[in-house]
Amino acid sequence: MRARDKAAVSALRATLAALDNAEAVPVDESAPRAAALEHSPVGVGVTEATRRELSESHVVDVVRAEAAERLEAAAQLTAPAHADRAARLREEAAVLLRFLDESPDASDAA
Repeated sequence: MRARDKAAVSALRATLAALDNAEAVPVDESAPRAAALEHSPVGVGVTEATRRELSESHVVDVVRAEAAERLEAAAQLTAPAHADRAARLREEAAVLLRFLDESPDASDAA
């Protein structure tokens, strides 16, 4: 952010949001949704669910998926009017792929 690299900031913010979503606990569809008010839990934090902890390989998968999504979107923007947007998407993907290249998993795989 301090370097004013808009593509990096955009890519990292979106990827952090995707990681945050991946940590969310899935909603149990079989659980009852509505109950009487007097049966509701009371107190600070009683309705909070602990978030899932992602493994390093899961984090790498999310980052890789975000990069692939940007590259796919850039490939679909073929009109000359969208050249700037496509270039920015490729730049964002490159930022994310750089992080994958620097990860310890990447050196283990090589």
